[in-house]
Amino acid sequence: MRTVETVAELRAVVAAWRRDGQRIGFVPTMGNLHAGHFSLVRQARESADRVVASIFVNPSQFGPNEDFDRYPRTPESDAEGLIVAGCDLLFLPTVDEMYPLGVEHRVHMDVPSLTGILCGASRPGHFDGVCSVVSRLFNQVQPDAAVFGQKDYQQLAILRHMARDLAFPIDIQGAPTQREADGLAMSSRNQYLTPEQRALAPLIQQTLHWLAGQVAAGKVIAGSVQAARQRLTDAGFDVDYVEVRRADLAAATDNAMEERVALAAAKLGCTRLIDNLLFVPAL
Repeated sequence: MRTVETVAELRAVVAAWRRDGQRIGFVPTMGNLHAGHFSLVRQARESADRVVASIFVNPSQFGPNEDFDRYPRTPESDAEGLIVAGCDLLFLPTVDEMYPLGVEHRVHMDVPSLTGILCGASRPGHFDGVCSVVSRLFNQVQPDAAVFGQKDYQQLAILRHMARDLAFPIDIQGAPTQREADGLAMSSRNQYLTPEQRALAPLIQQTLHWLAGQVAAGKVIAGSVQAARQRLTDAGFDVDYVEVRRADLAAATDNAMEERVALAAAKLGCTRLIDNLLFVPAL
């Protein structure tokens, strides 16, 4: 695996592959990689001849009171894991390389129907930063396919919308959420949890399964959501949201048969956890 730090180097490598008629897969990350990230690389490999991964802790998607400064940075072990997963090229840009005019002077981006709900409601500006950096990476790498984890369900929906609206000729692929043995969705932030919090954390996924079962059985969405929220609150979570929406993240209605998604975000101590569950109501 080759590692490059500049856009010029990146484009030179990718251009040589393209001259050979090779298909390019791309996996953007913020590093501190785990098995979930490596599964994205393996999925990209299935539909591409070459795989590029990027590691960049993006300052524009962190709020003023969030964990940008303490976000774990482990480039050496990340590189070792990427090699095993089948990555061909690692892009490790600096902030100046990604934002040559300065982060404060970057172009802002918004998807009005999607960025103001769920995580976007409690993290204003977050998805603006995500779209800003991913659009730059798409322009720099110019991949044929890009793979993102379905754990970040709202992010995946927003990036699909962005790619379609801005005519990026990229196949945006979602990859199944990778989980620990007890059901907790893998996340770089899980390492912040104390042993007591870590033991409690799987209750988010368990609660989403309970909520989906209630709604699938025809129970009223609003009451089921409130009960699910209370379950998490009573267990010690600081709940940001629990919601049931259509799979496209539009508002869900009772007694409809379309595919739906149950979503939750909640804190244990200072650690914010998110998860989701797709389901179809019973006929």
